Amino acid sequence: MQSSGALLDTMPNLLARNVREFGDAPAYREKDLGIWQTWTWKEVSSEVMNLAKGLINLGVKEGDHVAVIGRNRPNLYGSLLAIQHLGAVPVPLYQDAVADEMEYIMSHCNATFAVVGDQEQVDKIYEISDSLKGFKDIVYVDPKGLRKYDKKKLHDFNSILKIGESDTGKLQSELENRMSKITGDTTCVLLYTSGTTGKSKGVVQTHKAIIGASMAAVEFDEFSNKDSILSYLPMAWVGDYMISVGLGMAAGGCINCPEGPDTMQPDLREIGPSFFFGPPSLWERLKTSVYIRIEDASPIKKAAFHYFMNTASKVGKDIMEKKSVGIWDRFKYSLGNLIIFGPLKNMLGMSKVRIAYTAGEAISSELFDFYRSLGINLKQLYGQTEASVFLTMQGNDEVYSDTVGTPLKGVELRIAESGEVLYKAPGTFKEYYKNPKATGETKDKEGWVATGDAGYMDDDTGQLRIIDRAKDVGKLKSGSLFAPKYVENKLKFFPNILEAVLFGDSRDHCVAFINIDLTAVGNWAERNNISYASYQELAAHEEVGKILKEHVEAVNMDLAKDPMMSGCQIRRFLILHKELDPDDGEITRTRKVKRSFVAEKYSDLVTALYSDKDSIETKTEVTYEDGRKGYLQASINLVDATLYQVQKHGEKAA
Repeated sequence: MQSSGALLDTMPNLLARNVREFGDAPAYREKDLGIWQTWTWKEVSSEVMNLAKGLINLGVKEGDHVAVIGRNRPNLYGSLLAIQHLGAVPVPLYQDAVADEMEYIMSHCNATFAVVGDQEQVDKIYEISDSLKGFKDIVYVDPKGLRKYDKKKLHDFNSILKIGESDTGKLQSELENRMSKITGDTTCVLLYTSGTTGKSKGVVQTHKAIIGASMAAVEFDEFSNKDSILSYLPMAWVGDYMISVGLGMAAGGCINCPEGPDTMQPDLREIGPSFFFGPPSLWERLKTSVYIRIEDASPIKKAAFHYFMNTASKVGKDIMEKKSVGIWDRFKYSLGNLIIFGPLKNMLGMSKVRIAYTAGEAISSELFDFYRSLGINLKQLYGQTEASVFLTMQGNDEVYSDTVGTPLKGVELRIAESGEVLYKAPGTFKEYYKNPKATGETKDKEGWVATGDAGYMDDDTGQLRIIDRAKDVGKLKSGSLFAPKYVENKLKFFPNILEAVLFGDSRDHCVAFINIDLTAVGNWAERNNISYASYQELAAHEEVGKILKEHVEAVNMDLAKDPMMSGCQIRRFLILHKELDPDDGEITRTRKVKRSFVAEKYSDLVTALYSDKDSIETKTEVTYEDGRKGYLQASINLVDATLYQVQKHGEKAA
């Protein structure tokens, strides 16, 4: 075993540190059957060691890739640690991935074992088992539905634990031998990218990369074992891994797992974490839920909400950032906090949040400012899978909606002549698994990594500003800048809009696809006695088209105020007849649009938007929940939107 004075450069060393220093403090909580269960760091360590010994007995060898699939729960987070302790490599997979996606990753990394949450994951592995060369056994956590399955290659999680518990010393000796070989340069985890431009790549991360990046984040925002986190994001996403495993282990804080996706919001309110992390899509959904409730409120409550939110938008950020604010405005904000903002933060589960972060994609300034005006300390960070996430973060006194912070300790940034952001960092990946060509194209011999993002260092703030994905930034025929994500985020600020895709590179003007938010628009339809039988029917409704036209034109008017972005005004748009779906390959599991794929799949719709047609008939292949394929036919209206003249400073829109 490693000594107590060992460097904190491996997960085994970090867990040993947490046991020594925070042994009786809560490490994990999980809500099960309505009751929160708690594990201390001592209990977590005991379970991890016993599970590691049980897996060794099962046949897991050093260097083996072990798939981990399921919802957020302590058993699976403990499995990640146990696999690392015995010298193998955990490979988290998305629990909602279809069998074909799982087959690609498990075949690519030659996974030999899997630890899964439930019957659904067992069934998917069984479906692809004939294609998995060298794959052996599955360990499952939840036995529900598996009673009559052949147990030759199926093992109950608790039975594996009991093997470790009953060990007489032989397995312990083997575990200690394996742990003694683990160094900071040992592979810690294999994380697959979201695959926005093609097949996912396996990112090989070492122990020292994961821990180095995590420790830098802990130091920057002073995280400690007193902090608590709600872990609800997909375990396969690097954001969850670095927050729930990296940051959680480095700080020694408590990881809280909700009972399930449907209970995330009430569980968030019950736990009241001090730290919360969410991608822009989550913040958009939370805001939509707020506005749906307000639309259902009484006229007096609705009027009070809008009155005090107007006050918050004017002075809320200044008050939180301790800037000078007039006595009357401060009084109105305090009153608003008492009757509107406070209850609202409590409803969102943000009452005790000390720090909230967003990352993964750009967030609109309107959405970002909305939360900060409520007094929620929402900040931005920037990173990627290849960097172990943490590259830049915003300090509490240097928060801006259009930047992503300053480099963390040990991080170097450089802007290439092309405008692409390059970096060197403690969390830099070792390589892409089985892909030396891609590794060489991304990381040069000096260690500089190309992010694929276009950006620059803002002179006024000294922070990094990201424009868009470098491959997506282009120009219109007029020479005007084309930055689609900037415009799409402005559209998604409206609660009625779930997703948007902008087209216009090398074209005369911009056009857009829009997905309605079925919850928000459905709520509007109910209040207006409008009946509908499906998403497709509601999206095609004439009144919905009028509402979205108002939203598009509001964005166009806003873009007209920015000479650099005014060329991105949307001349025509359509409301898609189906939601963009990861099962159909249109967006990733983390809800990033696969722009080139969408453009190719719906090329007939793009062409129609650049024509004189008023509508178009289309037929689209879709994937149902059970994996079957089918086709969806629809007649889609093409809507013209008003364009506005570029405004000089002080002018009003034409």
